[in-house]
Amino acid sequence: MNVRRRLIPAAAAASLGLGALTACSSDSAATGNTEKFDVVASFYPMAFLAEQIGGDHANVTSLTEPGQEPHDLEISTQQRAQLEEADAALFLKGLQPAVDEAVSQTGIETKIDAASLTHLEDHGGAGHSHEGEEGHSEEEEHGRDPHVWLDPVKYAEIAQGVGKAFEKADPDHAADYKKNTAALVKKLGGLNSDFENGLKDSKSKVFFTNHAAFGYLAERYGLTQEAISGVDPESEPSAARVKELQQEAKADGVTTVFYETLVSDRTAKTLARDANLKTDVLDPLEGITGKSRGDDYFQVMEANLKALQSALGTK
Repeated sequence: MNVRRRLIPAAAAASLGLGALTACSSDSAATGNTEKFDVVASFYPMAFLAEQIGGDHANVTSLTEPGQEPHDLEISTQQRAQLEEADAALFLKGLQPAVDEAVSQTGIETKIDAASLTHLEDHGGAGHSHEGEEGHSEEEEHGRDPHVWLDPVKYAEIAQGVGKAFEKADPDHAADYKKNTAALVKKLGGLNSDFENGLKDSKSKVFFTNHAAFGYLAERYGLTQEAISGVDPESEPSAARVKELQQEAKADGVTTVFYETLVSDRTAKTLARDANLKTDVLDPLEGITGKSRGDDYFQVMEANLKALQSALGTK
């Protein structure tokens, strides 16, 4: 996994000829193994789906490196070439404008837009602002929230759509893709049950975050997300906003301000200090790093559940 075809020795590539350089992984080209289904994913939640569903048949690479803030991604010439060579691109339109543009300009046959596989909603400005950038997507302009992977039910809907797309694009391994998809959907169903049961009896239903990423999760489990400074996780809250949140914290029994692993905790700590609240991590799972509370989607989501249970005072 994650081995680029550029590692094929130049002499070997020359002997193969340009026409033979199909979308296989470098290890298959070098060792003579069965060629793999080559998927380029836009960022971690998409790469995780591709790996889980593709299994041994897929060679998955991500355009967003671990620890990189996905919204700020710019596509390199090398990554554009990588997209052109791939069998499939899996992305979430509206989250990364540079990816949307690059995918639309490639001749890749299988383009899988995760946003088209479930229903996106407007969570009051939870879409990301990219002021000064060109290529705004309709989703961003209309405030539709792209953070669907934080709702296990919607993530499962996307998984089913991705599975069907893999089956169609690589029919030789369709049975395995179908089986892997079913296993992933079942596991996501279990995660949904964990959240439902784990959050149903809580003292408070309101949580504070510095980034409005958890609208789908909040809606799914009957909670209310309050973002400190809207869409920009780096900006400081105004004095009026701090006072407003202090009053809300007292009224709703809020104990904790959540921050993330990929952005500064300064905003959350400013509010927590001024409002005498605790801080903790609620991970929007846009990437896995050494700071993440887990090695994959499921482990980090379970850590998020525990953090919410502690903050909301579950019985």
